[in-house]
Amino acid sequence: MKVLLIEDNLELASSISEFLAREGYICEVSYNIKDAQDKLISFQYDCVLLDIMLPDGNGLQILSFMRLEKIQSSILILSAKNSLDDKIIGLEEGADDYLTKPFHLPELHARLRAIYRRKKLNGSNIIAFNEISLNIDTLEATVNGQLLDVTRKEFDLLLYFLVNKNRVLSRQSIAAHLWGDYTDNFANFDFVYQHVKNIRKKISAANGTDYIGTVYGLGYKFNTSKQ
Repeated sequence: MKVLLIEDNLELASSISEFLAREGYICEVSYNIKDAQDKLISFQYDCVLLDIMLPDGNGLQILSFMRLEKIQSSILILSAKNSLDDKIIGLEEGADDYLTKPFHLPELHARLRAIYRRKKLNGSNIIAFNEISLNIDTLEATVNGQLLDVTRKEFDLLLYFLVNKNRVLSRQSIAAHLWGDYTDNFANFDFVYQHVKNIRKKISAANGTDYIGTVYGLGYKFNTSKQ
C-alpha cells in the first residue's frame, strides 16, 4: 500500500513512517497542507493519514480539496482532539476512519489493512482472478493452487495489476506505486520491465495464463479477456 502521511510533529511522523516502511508500505510525508495538496495532485496514494491540527490550517481542508479534485484515496484521520464534532465532520466529509492520539502503531496498521480490504477487496483478505489468488495477510501468491516463489515487490506488483484489471498502467505509475514518488526523477524504468517479466515467467511456469500484456509506448495491462 502507498500511503501519504500528513503530520507536522516530526518525531511522530518519523516513528509512523519508519514503522510502516518495516511493514512493507511506501510511506511519504507532508508536514503542511500546501505540500500535501501538491503531492495529492502529482501522485496516487491508496490511503491518506491526516492530522487535523496543521501549521497552515485545519487538516479537514484536505478532505474538501480531495473531493473537489476527485481524488479517490482512502482517508484515516489522526488527531489528538477527542472531539465528537471532529469525528462527525471528518466522516461526513469523506474520511473512512478516525484514530485518536495517542495510539499504538499496530492498531494503526490494523486500521489501514481494514480500510484497504473494504475499499479494494470487498472486505476480503483474498483477491483472485481465475487461477491466480493472492492472500494479502500471508503475502502468498498461488496459481492453480501452486505457491509461487515471489519477492515482496513482485507480490505487490501482481496485486496492483489485479486491483486494476483491464486498465493500462504506465511504467511511471507502477514505479511510483511500488517505490514512491522519488522515482519521478529516474532516467528510465527498466527495473519495472524486469519485475513484470519475472511475474509473467513465474505464472507461466505454474501453467497459468499470461494475462499481463504490453501496451507499446504506454505500459502494461492485466487483460481479463485472455484465455
